[in-house]
Amino acid sequence: MLNNPVIWFEIFVQDMPRAKAFYESVFQVTLDLLQNDPAMEMWAFPMAMDRPGIGGTLVKMEGAASGGSGMRVYFSCKDCAIEAALAAKSGGRLYREKMSIDPYGFMALVVDTEGNMIGLHSME
Repeated sequence: MLNNPVIWFEIFVQDMPRAKAFYESVFQVTLDLLQNDPAMEMWAFPMAMDRPGIGGTLVKMEGAASGGSGMRVYFSCKDCAIEAALAAKSGGRLYREKMSIDPYGFMALVVDTEGNMIGLHSME
């Protein structure tokens, strides 16, 4: 394998307006409509193809339940304690406060409005 193994992520949601508001509030970004048809609605996180990292979306699709999938996406943050606090204020809940994962920085875990647990990572 020449590159990092993960190139894309999708976070399944049941209530798109609620989930979109949560993620925009926590990460202080605007999600862009990627696809909207009867089979699937997708809202994309900001992406820059010329920078490191992966892109992804929130997805509402019949038969694709949110929460408890056995996978966890980690979002890069300047200080993960800030986004963890915003998650709690935005309708989610804090699962694990910021903790050291020395020498790899810090992490926190939150649960979004759809029951998905996501990770937050920072070097500070």
